[in-house]
Amino acid sequence: MTGDHQTLGLLLFSGFVAVTLGITTWVSRNRQGSAEEFYVGGRLFTPMENGFAIAGDYMSAASFLGISGLIALFGYDGMLYSVGFLVAWLVVLLLVAELVRNCGRFTLADVVAARMRERPVRIATGTSSVTVSVLYLVAQMVGAGSLVALLLGGTSEAARSWTVIGVGALMVIYVSLGGMRATTWIQIVKAVLLMGGAIALTVLVLTRFHGDFDQLLRTAAARSGQGEAFLAPGLKYGGDWTARFDFISLGLALVLGTAGLPHILSRFYTVPTARAARRSVVWAIGLIGGFYLMTIVLGFGAAAIVGPAAVRASNAAGNTAVPLLALDLGGGPGSTGGTVLFAVVAAIAFATILAVVAGITLASSASVAHDLYASLRRRRSGPRSEVRVARAAAVGVGVVAIALGLLARDLNVAFLVGLAFAVAASANLPVLLYSLFWRGFTTRGAVWSVYGGLIPAVALVALSPVVSGSPESLFPGVDFQCFPLQNPGLVSIPLGFLAGWLGTVTSAETPDAAKHAETQVRALTGAGAA
Repeated sequence: MTGDHQTLGLLLFSGFVAVTLGITTWVSRNRQGSAEEFYVGGRLFTPMENGFAIAGDYMSAASFLGISGLIALFGYDGMLYSVGFLVAWLVVLLLVAELVRNCGRFTLADVVAARMRERPVRIATGTSSVTVSVLYLVAQMVGAGSLVALLLGGTSEAARSWTVIGVGALMVIYVSLGGMRATTWIQIVKAVLLMGGAIALTVLVLTRFHGDFDQLLRTAAARSGQGEAFLAPGLKYGGDWTARFDFISLGLALVLGTAGLPHILSRFYTVPTARAARRSVVWAIGLIGGFYLMTIVLGFGAAAIVGPAAVRASNAAGNTAVPLLALDLGGGPGSTGGTVLFAVVAAIAFATILAVVAGITLASSASVAHDLYASLRRRRSGPRSEVRVARAAAVGVGVVAIALGLLARDLNVAFLVGLAFAVAASANLPVLLYSLFWRGFTTRGAVWSVYGGLIPAVALVALSPVVSGSPESLFPGVDFQCFPLQNPGLVSIPLGFLAGWLGTVTSAETPDAAKHAETQVRALTGAGAA
């Protein structure tokens, strides 16, 4: 890339960082000592504000960079991510949004612990929430590294590494200083920028083909080298039965995982009522639905205009397809329009990464402080003590995410998010649904459900081709692979539900009918909700 690309892109990105740091500083001047203010922004956001923030939290680097890249490389099969991510919100809307808002206070553990013994349940769900959050953070770090390599005109490992470290440092500052209020406004600004950028690129792509979407698809198929197979199922997931099971596994993880993501669940606590939580989800579905429709146009547009070969040459995982598309749509390398559009898209993508990592870091630090720290201390900790621990936990989570992000820098970001969704669907969703809907659910069932999904999911990923046994693995030089699927959801999600059932039916504990009745009344009416 030219020096103009670098200068303009870095200036735009620096401008966004300056604005968001200004928001964080302004918010931090207000009182941040209370747990309610730090964790959920005082529950003062409107449904529209929260809907935009949810969309900003959800439309991550995986969406903007990873999905478009997979569609550019694999055509029809890449669209599974767009469809799966969107359909997942129907599960959230119908099953969990209002009930979680009424039953919980700050974290997932609040919902489960309402009718169980608190200590074991909080330790289990807190551990699971931190694990999911760190996996999700890794994807954002990888996206940041890919972008800076393209922006700076090379694949310098040092530049990518320093970018990952810089993003990690910024997210710690956002969370530790501004809490939920600053994080929410950063996400709202980012959602507006991302939607604006996606709309502009989509219009330019369709204009290039005179509004003829059929011509766009035919051109993409011709340039792909795969012909009509590019527009049909099977290019990535149709080779053999292993690939087909991987397809099913990924679909299950994407559709069920959203309802178990800690940073999404925590957003329902930032509005005053359950009705506001449901209206927030309706706003989010509208924004997210429109965005994922645009990623399909952008993915096929990158295949038709840039070509899969050029995308793969820039980044083997396809993470740079959208910036390359913007460069071409603006007039090509060396042109003023190309330079400007490329820089704008790169800055928006950086903004996307920063906003998402702030939300995830806040959710994970809340789990560490509110669930793990509060449960493991012998004496009950006060709200101010919890907030101090949450700020310190943000630093620790940032360090872990940076280290793993440097390790996984060559993997596709959408694929990495798919793994996080699989762990969330395996460990968090079963215990959440059982707690809300099963009268006979017990503490042992809750703990077994979390660990029965979490441990197999993480273990199967460690023993899969993702970690070893292939040139694209994290450790390509070794081979201890013994699980054939890249996504563990097909096995680990049923195991989570099975473990919860088995723990409950083998438990000597008598379910507390009064607590269940109280939870049901609170879930359905909001009576007594925080």
